[in-house]
Amino acid sequence: MSFLIDRRENAKHKNMVNRRRFIDRYKKHIKKAVEEAVNSRSITDMERGEDVAIPAGDVSEPVFGHGPGGRRTIVHPGNQDYIAGDRVPRPQGGQGDGSGKASNEGEGSDEFIFQLTSEEFMQVLFEGLELPNLTKRHLKGSNSFTYEHAGFSNDGVPAKLSVARTMKASKMRRIALNAKRKRQRDAMREVLLAAQHSGDEFTLRRIGKAIEELEKGIRKVAFLDDTDLRYNLHVQKPVPTSQAVMFCLMDVSGSMDQATKDIAKRFYLLLYSFLKRQYEKTELVFIRHHTVAKEVDEQEFFYSRETGGTVVSSALDLMAQIMRERYSDESWNIYGAQASDGDNWNDDSPACTKLLETSILPGVQHYAYIEITKRNHQALWEEYEKLGESFKDVFAQRHIREAGDIFPVFRQLFQKRVAA
Repeated sequence: MSFLIDRRENAKHKNMVNRRRFIDRYKKHIKKAVEEAVNSRSITDMERGEDVAIPAGDVSEPVFGHGPGGRRTIVHPGNQDYIAGDRVPRPQGGQGDGSGKASNEGEGSDEFIFQLTSEEFMQVLFEGLELPNLTKRHLKGSNSFTYEHAGFSNDGVPAKLSVARTMKASKMRRIALNAKRKRQRDAMREVLLAAQHSGDEFTLRRIGKAIEELEKGIRKVAFLDDTDLRYNLHVQKPVPTSQAVMFCLMDVSGSMDQATKDIAKRFYLLLYSFLKRQYEKTELVFIRHHTVAKEVDEQEFFYSRETGGTVVSSALDLMAQIMRERYSDESWNIYGAQASDGDNWNDDSPACTKLLETSILPGVQHYAYIEITKRNHQALWEEYEKLGESFKDVFAQRHIREAGDIFPVFRQLFQKRVAA
């Protein structure tokens, strides 16, 4: 049996097709390794590549073997248990459990280790995910245009000349200008044919000269004139874009311990990477809140150590204000993601529900509330449940108990939906 090994250098990514085919073939093992890596990584190490271990038995290459053919029953020499016609039972047991002792016999193979690049890791991670209810909208001041055909014009540059339309216009002009002359010529030819029987030479010369003058007038009409030129006319049309804004609201109050904050940050970092990678025009608005809400930049959102009491409505109020001032729901796809441990000032939870119901949910494409706690659902969750029936298409609640729940919850929220 012969094995061929390709040791050529990978100049200009000539082996990328084979690499992509390999990833598609072992997608199940790779996706499992990627999900496990996301759950175990720190928030500063999210976009690194990953080593994927694939069982050796799964990477064996198929080979063709040629048997003797036909159906044969053979009893080999040395057999003491069976005679011809007996059926051999299937061996009992299964794969080894790895608890065997050392031996000086036998051989095997280790798992195959395949290294994913950072780009491949992120591609597998976000495969099949999308922003819900994303709508293409016309944007004021958009610098993205396309040129659409809008008919024909008498003026233009030679590169846009429409030959077919020009020739059609030329033919129409010649038909219109020569129609009368051609009718007269055809009539004179009939007269000439009748005069030939009379033998009148003078009449024949006179009619022939008239026909010649008409033919000369027909030939004088130019085959192509400037008035015949037709140019393709193209007009600029703004391209509808799927521009979106994501509001990230994170609770940093005293009830959020460091482990809970770390889970929230990991969820938002995953969301941040997803948006930046999958969507070209996406803005993010970061809001941290305790008793007071504040819009911050990316660095402060993930790494500030500020804390305080808990008034969740302050963040929702700030979000509604920013929506009114900077993001019109007629031009923007607006999304929101709120992470909290569910603890809130008792009198404030109804105010949160009212703000969502009146000022936020009617103008957003989707809003997700993530409750991070190992306990049962808290007061905020119970209040938000009242919104489930009225806004079930745009509002979702999910519960995260530990770091291992982050990625499954993320996939549930942004799983690609089948169009109705």
